[in-house]
Amino acid sequence: MARKYFGTDGVRGQVGVAPITPDFVMRLGYAAGMVLAKDYASSSRPTVLIGKDTRISGYMLEAALEAGFSAAGVDVMLAGPMPTPAIAYLTRALRLQAGVVISASHNPFQDNGIKFFSAHGTKLPDSVELAIEEAIDQPMACVPSDKLGRATRLRDAQGRYIEFCKSTFPNELDLRGLKIVVDSAHGAAYNIAPHVFHELGAEVVSIGATPDGFNINAGFGATAPKALSAAVIEHKADLGIALDGDADRLIMVDANGRVYNGDELLYLMVRDRMATGEVAGAVGTLMTNMALEVAFKELGIGFARAKVGDRYVLEVMQERGWILGGEGSGHLLALDKHTTGDGIVSSLQVLSALKRSGKSLEACCSELTLYPQTLINKRVTPGFDWTKDAAMVAEKEAVERELGDTGRVLIRASGTEPLIRVMVEAKNAEMADSMARRIADKLAA
Repeated sequence: MARKYFGTDGVRGQVGVAPITPDFVMRLGYAAGMVLAKDYASSSRPTVLIGKDTRISGYMLEAALEAGFSAAGVDVMLAGPMPTPAIAYLTRALRLQAGVVISASHNPFQDNGIKFFSAHGTKLPDSVELAIEEAIDQPMACVPSDKLGRATRLRDAQGRYIEFCKSTFPNELDLRGLKIVVDSAHGAAYNIAPHVFHELGAEVVSIGATPDGFNINAGFGATAPKALSAAVIEHKADLGIALDGDADRLIMVDANGRVYNGDELLYLMVRDRMATGEVAGAVGTLMTNMALEVAFKELGIGFARAKVGDRYVLEVMQERGWILGGEGSGHLLALDKHTTGDGIVSSLQVLSALKRSGKSLEACCSELTLYPQTLINKRVTPGFDWTKDAAMVAEKEAVERELGDTGRVLIRASGTEPLIRVMVEAKNAEMADSMARRIADKLAA
């Protein structure tokens, strides 16, 4: 059954445009509350934790969600601005029934979204999302006054999460002697990430840490790493760490300002785990660079591709019993450390690998050379099906014949925005770029 409201990462869109409107979000909270209450076998009320990033619209949507949950008889704990993976952790640690994050991740401030975590700190199963969608379309009611949910503020949410992040770094190691630039994208980790690295001993230069409600992801963070590269060079730092608006993505920069994406960081994490134990395999996505697949094959490491989206990476990891996986965009998962992708936790895994090896980021990734890859995003009308665009399909097939087994073509619709993504990998950057443009230019306007 197709989902009507939920995409690959919750419900997302432009604020003020359906479904990201106060009335819909209140109904969403009510529907989710009714589904949770129905499955909650206890005499006490279920409790959910709500966190948000730094968008101005978060205040409005938080109030709407709170009202919806209360009307369904569900108690609410408010965490304020917190990274998405922090809500996953706190939901599990506090034994709550669900966690909710108000965020549009790497999107601009005009967008926002709602995503849910289960009591186990994982994304909700499709079956539960479908149950919530069915409930949304039912008339909204309200429990009796004596059954209404209450709202409370969670004390020291930031401190609890900082300590959790630090606990994923080896006790015998520290970050003394490292100068790190930390870019929080003016997002949810602005008052958390710098503290984590500082408390582990690093000298920290913090950028992208002055949110005003409108500047989230604007020129800073994992989707705009130029600011981080410049800051690393300016401050003569050893490396840089960039998160996105909700801090579930990680991009890193070496001392020379060179950017390392999720594929390279996953490779580094796998190599480090191989040095300390056995690694059965790792999971990437349809977008993962071919070089990573080839490298893992040479190392005798299993590799599997999932659909794009960290929830699908997680599903394949769980199916195969593997603990490492990720996306080139910077979503990285280490299931022995956290239940979901976490930019801060992932960066600590990379930093522990560097510390154990005694090498720089550049040296640790020197054996992996990514294939040139061009990605072009074309905005389309919602619901557009590129497979019915005859000219685009024909050009894709022509490019694939030219590439043979020396490259790849991938076309897919974004799960969070009305975009068609055209990706080409080829022998050289010029070929990848020209072929991707050939295909994208065929897209009907």
